Amino acid sequence: MVALNLQKRLAASVLKCGLRKVWLDPNEVNEISMANSRQNIRKLVKDGFVIRKPTIIHSRSRARASAEAKAKGRHTGFGKRRGTREARLPTKVLWMRRLRVLRRLLKKYRDSKKIDKHLYHELYMKVKGNVFKNKRVLMEAVHKQKAEKVREKTIADQFEARRAKGKASRERKAGRREERLAAGLHLEVPAQVTKPAAAPKK
Repeated sequence: MVALNLQKRLAASVLKCGLRKVWLDPNEVNEISMANSRQNIRKLVKDGFVIRKPTIIHSRSRARASAEAKAKGRHTGFGKRRGTREARLPTKVLWMRRLRVLRRLLKKYRDSKKIDKHLYHELYMKVKGNVFKNKRVLMEAVHKQKAEKVREKTIADQFEARRAKGKASRERKAGRREERLAAGLHLEVPAQVTKPAAAPKK
């Protein structure tokens, strides 16, 4: 059989593919062997004696079906597990996920002015100290803290109002007492003037 290495190389160049993708018609070997230029190869390609093979398909349909089943929880029992629990999903990864979720929530609350920087810092340190196990617990803690602050402020305001009221009352009483004293002195002075002189004792 005639060696067609040259023709195969030229065909690969013309078809812009690798040598393994070039198909030479075994029934037209004599005619193909006569072609010794790219122009001749182009003619053979046009006639259908030289063809570029289609790409080999490596189907992923089975892999997709398997992945879909695993997403539903199939084929993941004890018999299918090779690594330890820590190797399959490290606790550090779970911790980082939770921490980032909680810190993101705190940042959002601070930026939207739902919490001030002091409460933010307090809760941030508690998050770092593993006090809150999820977002729901953290949100409840935020609402509780805010409600507590509002209650404390209300109590403080009431106390301040009571103090101010007592002070005003005391001032009014003191004013009235001074007025009464002033009025009493005013009445006593003329009485002393009109009093007759006592007769000298013999």
